[in-house]
Amino acid sequence: MSRETLNWSVDAKGLKFAIVVARFNSAITEKLLEGAREALAKAGADGIEVFHVPGAFELPLAAKWLAHGGFSAIIALGAVIRGETPHFDFVAGEAARGLQQVALECNIPVAFGVLTTDTLEQAEARAGGQHGNKGYAAAMTAIEMARFGKPSGR
Repeated sequence: MSRETLNWSVDAKGLKFAIVVARFNSAITEKLLEGAREALAKAGADGIEVFHVPGAFELPLAAKWLAHGGFSAIIALGAVIRGETPHFDFVAGEAARGLQQVALECNIPVAFGVLTTDTLEQAEARAGGQHGNKGYAAAMTAIEMARFGKPSGR
């Protein structure tokens, strides 16, 4: 299986972003937040507001509340790491479903920066480790989708 690397060339000037971060697994989610902030800063975002919620399950409701707050896009960051019970399946699935529902119902890009991994080591590898920083990638996705929905000249 080949791994495709996305080539980002986006401009966030004039765009405002909400970042919603789960506090559960904060050692991981704070690294995702660092990556998202770095991406937005490099792209020249005009506004960034960060909001914290208890866990990944709470991300969709927070995103819905923020959807009408004048943001160009919302970036949802979390880390759901498989444990010994099926709790993982419920939380990961409902977070993904809920965030997609917010995007579709509220007509705003909601970037999915929620890691769903089997181990802490896998999460660390995706929060600034050997697999990059998925918070950075989520922010770049948010910028691109915000631009796609409101391209200049239309």
